[in-house]
Amino acid sequence: MSPDMNKASDGPARQLRLPGSVAEVEASPKGPEIGAFFDLDGTLVAGYTATVHTVDRLRRRQFGPGDFLRMTQLAVEYKLGRREIEALIEGGAGTARGQLAEDVEEMGERIFQQSVADQIYPEMRDLVRAHQHRGHTVVLSSSALTMQAVPVAHYLGIDHVVCNRFVVDEHGVLTGAIQQPVIWGPTKATSVQKFATEHDIDLRSSYFYADGDEDLALMHLVGHPRPVNPGPTLARVAERRGCAAAGSASRGSGGPLGRVRNLAALGSLGPVAAGALGVGVLTRSRRAGVNFLTRFWPETVLALSGVRLNVIGAENVNAQRPAVFLFNHRNNFDVFMVAALVRDNWTGVAKKELASNPLIGTLGRLLDAAFIDRDDTAAAVAALKPVEEAARKGLSILVAPEGTRLDIAGVGPFKKGAFRIAMAAGLPVVPIVIRNSDLVAGRNATTLHPGTVDIAVLPPVSVADWTVQNLRDKIEQIRGYYLDLLADWPATLDGRYGTAP
Repeated sequence: MSPDMNKASDGPARQLRLPGSVAEVEASPKGPEIGAFFDLDGTLVAGYTATVHTVDRLRRRQFGPGDFLRMTQLAVEYKLGRREIEALIEGGAGTARGQLAEDVEEMGERIFQQSVADQIYPEMRDLVRAHQHRGHTVVLSSSALTMQAVPVAHYLGIDHVVCNRFVVDEHGVLTGAIQQPVIWGPTKATSVQKFATEHDIDLRSSYFYADGDEDLALMHLVGHPRPVNPGPTLARVAERRGCAAAGSASRGSGGPLGRVRNLAALGSLGPVAAGALGVGVLTRSRRAGVNFLTRFWPETVLALSGVRLNVIGAENVNAQRPAVFLFNHRNNFDVFMVAALVRDNWTGVAKKELASNPLIGTLGRLLDAAFIDRDDTAAAVAALKPVEEAARKGLSILVAPEGTRLDIAGVGPFKKGAFRIAMAAGLPVVPIVIRNSDLVAGRNATTLHPGTVDIAVLPPVSVADWTVQNLRDKIEQIRGYYLDLLADWPATLDGRYGTAP
């Protein structure tokens, strides 16, 4: 096991109830009279959603030259102190004049799915969920427009949004104006006060998470201000008030160091592939070369990216080989983490669309992976035949039984293909439960962020008594292991999960 893959300690780690932590929220009183107000840009989401929207509209040529020049002028004047931020916000709203409100909402949802969802800080998402579990009234409060804020709120299950809203005429068309007052700084604070009064929220018992200096007024209103990635003034005020400032580094570019890490990780394929080719030529064995690649490249990518694996049950990886290794799928790098554990003598199953990817398709063909069409059951079954044969010859199989990457926190339905391979080849299945891979990469991310990912490798489960008749029940039993572990993550495994063949 590489130095970056540390086994968990025997006892559960005690989580400190630091201000701004999930543990603090979990220990707080329950009830809807406690509010939890979350800012958007820089707090829930890395970067600025307005920038993402502007770039998207420029690419699609939805900005007229006049609108673009006007927005550029307003931005420059604001930076020079010649304009208030309200003018910039109203100017942005003016560029949508004449559009149907429902079209703008659909655009906001599309941009969210394509560009914003992966920029949500998982640490902040966990805080939102913690407040929701305590029955607190969770509110997204932001100076952003509805097309930026509402999709994020829906995704996080936040029912209440305090933000800037377009004025819509009787035909459902945007007038180019914003409902007054424009929400920003002091007016954001008064808007939250109004919301609290209307919903019987006790602000002195409530929480507010924000990063901007403009939110100082709101920070003074709540009893539990929680600065996140704070600006300089907000950080100083927080320090004077004894408020611990939290930082989120799991999204965004990562700065110059992050870019260097990502370039190094990507560039590592060349030297490792050259070494694999040399091993293959010297040993006259294609599999020896492939094993060199799978043994060293995944670990190298994770190490150079600053990703550590905290592995529980690491001894189960080699308890019985070959095996069918199952893992829950959340991003493009889950397979790297599993491959770093399994190391060599394995192949895999992937969706058909990846076969045309220059990198993944090429690697998959080297590994003799099966690319299956999820929409064509007959073709998928036929594509799995070579994998079944490879399993009989001693190769382990890596499969994500959900079949696709999911945004949900739980576990999606399991498809039967992986389990049929295990039954046909007489191999045990080894569940690998990944708890928090979204901490280091979003669903569609192409780069990694530093962080520690928790993984549990369960004991091999025999399929000797599995039949066509009881297959669905057996699959649900395996899926239940994932649900149980993710709901109550352990420091150690006990005998509840699986039985060795």
